[in-house]
Amino acid sequence: MTALLQAELIKLRTTRTFLALAGVAVGMSLLLVILVSLLAEPTADTVLGDVFTFDTTGLFILILAVVGISGEWRHRTITSSLLAAPDRLRFLAAKTVAFAVAGLALSLAISLAVSIAGYAILTARDLPKPELGELAAQIGRNGIVAMLLGALGVGLGALVRNQVVAIVGVLVIVLVVEPTVLALRPDVGRWGPFTLPNAVAGIPEEDSGVGDGVDLPSPGLAAVAMLAWIGGFYAAGATLLRRRDLD
Repeated sequence: MTALLQAELIKLRTTRTFLALAGVAVGMSLLLVILVSLLAEPTADTVLGDVFTFDTTGLFILILAVVGISGEWRHRTITSSLLAAPDRLRFLAAKTVAFAVAGLALSLAISLAVSIAGYAILTARDLPKPELGELAAQIGRNGIVAMLLGALGVGLGALVRNQVVAIVGVLVIVLVVEPTVLALRPDVGRWGPFTLPNAVAGIPEEDSGVGDGVDLPSPGLAAVAMLAWIGGFYAAGATLLRRRDLD
């Protein structure tokens, strides 16, 4: 399993798609925090949620994970991958852990850069800043979100062999299906796999985009619910992977 995981991590960091999307995630996160730090006037109570939750790693690692597993079929590398690792469950598990680790590493790097930029601008503007302990806790929560979404993306991508369909399907769920369910049945929608990360990250409900009157679960409970989603999609993806022909 260790050798498989190492191979997947090497594959990740040498892939141009990963490097390109990681660069976009860094640039977008920094741009958002710089703009908010320059234009907003957060209070001592809101500064942590207003400024230091702009880590876009989760979105990009989700897409990368979907691309990473569905791309095995698109580029016809699935055969060689499974010849090297005949146990398909271990192969999928290695993919899942690799993207979770990649999400954590990228999130920590982005959160550190965001924190430095935000702190510097808020200091220059003589505005309130969060305590270092609070900031460290937020960085940790951001990392957990990225790990969970990376693992979730592998499970989702394993369900569909067509890469384009997989990516479009995920985006439709994120942008259309889940917001619709949240609007119509908030008691159900708040447990959606793309709403729960807001709760895990500790983003204030008024800033999370979930709408007024929606009570998100506690961060701990949300993380447990996310693990349940990941387990469900992993099981479904693993079942399909074991049954598929390598054509």
